[in-house]
Amino acid sequence: MNKKTLTDVSFAGKTVFCRVDFNVPMQDGKVTNDKRIAAVLPTINYLVEQGAKVILASHLGRPKGEVVNDLRLDPVAERLSQLIDRDVKKVDTVFGDEVDKAIAELTAGDILLLENVRFEPGEEANDPELAKAFANMADIFVNDSFGTAHRAHASTAGVGTYLPGVAGFLLEKEIDILHKALDNPDRPFTAIIGGSKVKDKINVIENLLERVDNILIGGGLATTFLKALGYEIGNSLLEEDKIDLAKDFIDRAKEKDVNFYIQTDAIIADEFKEDANVRTVKANEIEAGWMCLDIGPETSKTYRDVILNSKLVVWNGPMGVFEMDPFSHGTRAVAEALVDTEGYTVIGGGDSAAAVEQFSLADQMDHVSTGGGASLEFMEGKVLPGIGVLDDKDEE
Repeated sequence: MNKKTLTDVSFAGKTVFCRVDFNVPMQDGKVTNDKRIAAVLPTINYLVEQGAKVILASHLGRPKGEVVNDLRLDPVAERLSQLIDRDVKKVDTVFGDEVDKAIAELTAGDILLLENVRFEPGEEANDPELAKAFANMADIFVNDSFGTAHRAHASTAGVGTYLPGVAGFLLEKEIDILHKALDNPDRPFTAIIGGSKVKDKINVIENLLERVDNILIGGGLATTFLKALGYEIGNSLLEEDKIDLAKDFIDRAKEKDVNFYIQTDAIIADEFKEDANVRTVKANEIEAGWMCLDIGPETSKTYRDVILNSKLVVWNGPMGVFEMDPFSHGTRAVAEALVDTEGYTVIGGGDSAAAVEQFSLADQMDHVSTGGGASLEFMEGKVLPGIGVLDDKDEE
């Protein structure tokens, strides 16, 4: 990675503005899953050990520029204090006199957590004045929030235009793993692309067609590919305006000797609900009034065989409506194949990460990305604003 990281600069005696991703699930004022907090502990501990004064900034939920008491970060500060075994001071605002006073009282190794940055309307607007206010708090910007690195917000990109910026350990790990997957993959390299819409994955498929050996298609977007093959798809999800593009992807994969797998059977239902009537049919036998909600067992076996014979697998998007039990089997089969393969497995955050969590398989994956949208845009080949703003390493 050509961006500076924690070990490239000295933090002794410095005040650090550190963007983290504490957008964690909560219930009754308690954090119910602290994985995102735990993920940034190596960076926080390092900064503390180096003698820095650490200011942490995060969002929680979507308050849309207004104060929402249920989205305050006090439970996060409490959980972080327990995990790090150190007092974490929390302020009730994002900037201003209270924050200035708290920063003035910090000593080396102290940690201060700002209030939810999205309480400020200027955060998501990347308001230069808010970015400057953040920058004025510190000497160095550390971004360790991969989950928001694709957002050009005041605390992710804006602050980095006014301060020297480096990547934290989590961000560095995410970038290195995704870079290697895209630019120097072990082969055979397989990409599993699911989710609901072709339009959300166009750029990912475009980029991966140049890099992979196999593409496995599933989820709601698969039925547009079935339509492109000339199949009837009943009431299944269809993007009429993407049928020609789907044909084009199939043709280009052939030209590039990429194995492009589309489901050969389907789990169909007569309604979009858990207790609908359910049948398994060939992919070209979806009847009028029925909809495809999962890949079928034959497809699951084919996909499993491809995954088991791969050295690297990147997965972005479920194979069906995995939240409903009758339509979770294809996604589960793919997840279990990823556990069983000897290849390196990368789960691209978002719904794929939610699925492996639901199946209690996340800990058996090699890497589960902490950012769904960010990993998606990274796989599209985009420069993410929260990464692009960081300082480049010095030329040797």
